[in-house]
Amino acid sequence: MDKLVVEGGFQLNGSITSSGAKNSALPILAASILLDDPLIIRNIPHLNDVTTMLELLGSMGVDMTLSEDMEVELDPSGLNDIGARYELVKTMRASVLVLGPLLAKTGYAKVALPGGCAIGSRPVNLHIDIMKKMGSEIFIKDGYIEAKSNGRLKGCEFHFDLVSVTATENALMAACLAEGTSILKNCAREPEVSDLANCLNDCGAKISGIGSDELVIEGVKELHGTSFSIMPDRIETATYLVATTMTGGEITIKNCQPNSLGAVITKLEEAGANIVCKENEINLKMKEELPKSTSLSTAPFPSFPTDMQAQFIALNSISNGSATVTETVFENRFMHVNELIRMGGDIELRGNTAFIKGKGKKLIAAPVMATDLRASASLVLAGLVAKGETLVDRIYHIDRGYERIEEKLKLLGAKIERIST
Repeated sequence: MDKLVVEGGFQLNGSITSSGAKNSALPILAASILLDDPLIIRNIPHLNDVTTMLELLGSMGVDMTLSEDMEVELDPSGLNDIGARYELVKTMRASVLVLGPLLAKTGYAKVALPGGCAIGSRPVNLHIDIMKKMGSEIFIKDGYIEAKSNGRLKGCEFHFDLVSVTATENALMAACLAEGTSILKNCAREPEVSDLANCLNDCGAKISGIGSDELVIEGVKELHGTSFSIMPDRIETATYLVATTMTGGEITIKNCQPNSLGAVITKLEEAGANIVCKENEINLKMKEELPKSTSLSTAPFPSFPTDMQAQFIALNSISNGSATVTETVFENRFMHVNELIRMGGDIELRGNTAFIKGKGKKLIAAPVMATDLRASASLVLAGLVAKGETLVDRIYHIDRGYERIEEKLKLLGAKIERIST
């Protein structure tokens, strides 16, 4: 199993290029099921979750050609096995994204509940509720969602009780081939949802309200192929900005979308970073020896992203002052806190809020274990400033969402190695 060894105490300086966004690539890959012609997707990130989705589509009969520069052509004309087996989806919650496209295209879908997710959880219920509203029958049996429709799905008006990115995306894809018009309210406004909608419109869909919390979809009978470039990964971009703020130094990130990072940039400026944004480029220079503490609360876009919560707890752990970080989007998303405490962090959890007392750059290297994707990134960031060598275990979590993280950090001057044990 691979691990990362991180030696702390080195500034980050230099320039890197953002990878394509995983959270845009996954739904767009799933959307290929809806088409009658091949879909060419550019700027695909080389990540484990993307590989899993490609394997899933391949198991269903989607033919694919992958180039060396991570451009993939997907031909859905051979679609035959319209199910998503647990063996393929158990590591990736986003596998539920094939539910809407399969149901809309073929009238049937059998999808394993992702990652052993309990059906009582509201986000999974949202996927089921919207498909029922569109006229399908849904059965939950032996850990699978089985859905059937008699003919085309029917357009409908639906209000999401809870803002959910993947439920919005599933509904959006299904509505494209539904009969009539669908009006989706309280939709997720994340840029990745807009990227999916723009791709679908390029394929002949009729979606309006993109970027707002109300999407109107006029169903069409068929969708054609197109060539589409995935948006840059805003969470990857933000993670490297935080890393540079923590270590000091200066970074330029190219091929990024500054307008998707407003809340993060505001908090980094509060922490003492000097940031200059161009259309597709961000330059950050950290003048202060220590970041200033910065309190925040996560919320759906355009507010502060939950996927950056762990990284900012790491930043606040070495800050000059005290801060609170409140998590409102997901339950049980503080598993990284105990690992940061092992490194000397002064953090106390009370309910859904972490109270952090900054200790300056006095973290101590320790063996730590990644528990999820973003938590693992926060441990790497802590290792960059800790005294000694930090060993980060279970980094397969990192490989799900960060493309060649150790290579990019090395380019910036970090002392980091991947080892196999």
